[in-house]
Amino acid sequence: MTLTLNGEPRSFDGPAHLQALVTSLGLDPRKVAVERNLEIVPRALYAATPIAEGDRIEIVHFIGGG
Repeated sequence: MTLTLNGEPRSFDGPAHLQALVTSLGLDPRKVAVERNLEIVPRALYAATPIAEGDRIEIVHFIGGG
């Protein structure tokens, strides 16, 4: 499946929902915000939000510091 991830086309084998995609990228779902096709997805819905060929996904990491 080909997705646009943070503005770049990327191919993935099989993640069927956002939770699987975030995990396959090695990211902690508690520390990212995800937008799918211009809509912010609540963290509680990552596992219930399917992804499909051609979806546009934006992932933003939260970074602490001071």
